[in-house]
Amino acid sequence: MVVALGTVIAMVVLGTNPGLGVAVLILWLGTLWLARPEPQIAVRMADEGTVSRQAMVELVEPFSVPVLMLDGQRIAAANAAAREALGSHIVGQDARVALRHPEAITLLDKPQGDAIVRGLTGARSLWHVRRVSIDQRYSLIELVNRTAEADISRSHTDFVANASHELRTPLASIIGYIETLADPDAKVDAATAARFHATVLRESRRLQNLVEDLMSLSRIEAEKHDIPRETLDLGQLAASISGEMGATVGEKRIEVQTTSALVIGDRQQLDQLIRNLIDNALKYGDHDQPVRVDVASEGGEAVLKVVDRGEGIHADHLPYLTRRFYRTDPGRSHAAGGTGLGLAIVKHIVERHRGKLDISSELGKGTSVTVRFALAPTTQHSMS
Repeated sequence: MVVALGTVIAMVVLGTNPGLGVAVLILWLGTLWLARPEPQIAVRMADEGTVSRQAMVELVEPFSVPVLMLDGQRIAAANAAAREALGSHIVGQDARVALRHPEAITLLDKPQGDAIVRGLTGARSLWHVRRVSIDQRYSLIELVNRTAEADISRSHTDFVANASHELRTPLASIIGYIETLADPDAKVDAATAARFHATVLRESRRLQNLVEDLMSLSRIEAEKHDIPRETLDLGQLAASISGEMGATVGEKRIEVQTTSALVIGDRQQLDQLIRNLIDNALKYGDHDQPVRVDVASEGGEAVLKVVDRGEGIHADHLPYLTRRFYRTDPGRSHAAGGTGLGLAIVKHIVERHRGKLDISSELGKGTSVTVRFALAPTTQHSMS
């Protein structure tokens, strides 16, 4: 404006038409008005955009489930849970690449909706993905991990199927023999009838053992969150049970070496744990070799060890031994009267007592099962 005024004054001094000078001044001022910058407005808009985005990042960060903020199709921000699940590299990545699933890609083409994505964080993982639009530019993606629920559902389905099969087998055998014995037209001699009766009795006991183990497993699972309160001597309990079982199978079949080891536990469940381990060792160990039961205190823990000198178990089977109804040799297990639930019960009892279970075996030499429980506080104090 100063330059424009100076120019007009110079034109007047030099004798130029004053009207022309005024016209030049008006034209110059109009040009300046049309070309004026709006720095304050631009800065304010930029600030508002920055604050809005930062506010959204701060909003999603505290969420316990993974949450992504999208700028169009690109991941602008991810909270801590999302970075832990998917990796920090996803920030700035195209969401279609990060989620890499047809259902998720279809979801990203919609303003909002949800989808089930498999294999996002692992081969067996299952995620529920939901998209919510904030405006035409920004949207939020929420991811809920459903893997555990799917595993539990699958486990329950398998358990029901296996339990039904295990119950059906002895029942079918019992019904078949009883129908034959009850048929008036069937000519069954006394020896055959006696054999049939013995089979029915054996299968009935197998069925009874199976039902008892199923009920035990159900009770243990129902109490798994209840911490035991009773202080008891694991060494004394193991010695007592070993003596009782030895009186039934023969004292030479069980060797016992125990020391006092006080633990906090459920007496009934620890009794069942010890009986299951000894019973397994007697069934599958060498009948000519004794089963060894040891209890000792080591490094602040009560250590129970049951060792047999049988054929041993191949290493491929060891990770699955505590699964329900898992058997390395189904025929031998049925012949021995096993239900396939003994070690599953042991595992759940150990978990409830916050203990550790380890199974080791060597082919041709035998199997060793070791259970460790924390010593009762009074024991640890007296030892120190």
